[in-house]
Amino acid sequence: MEEIKWASLLRVAGDLQAEIFGGLLEAQGIPVLLSREGAGKAYGLSVGPLGEVEILVPSNLLESAQQVMEEYRAGLFEQPEDDSHWGSDEEQAENLE
Repeated sequence: MEEIKWASLLRVAGDLQAEIFGGLLEAQGIPVLLSREGAGKAYGLSVGPLGEVEILVPSNLLESAQQVMEEYRAGLFEQPEDDSHWGSDEEQAENLE
């Protein structure tokens, strides 16, 4: 079995943002490894350099991961604000009955 070579995709501030981006990448079929500064994790720091989380992806998927992040920044993963496909409140209430 060949060992995976990991490449740094980006650094983010805190676990929450890292988990969100990690989930986005994993949903696109890209494995993710989140690397936290040891002291920051031990002391529960989530701000500043010790609160940063590095997002790593397999080096052979780095370009794909960068493309996913570009698409995210361009808003391609956003849901439309138009909820009309759910129908009116009355129609939704009828469907529940």
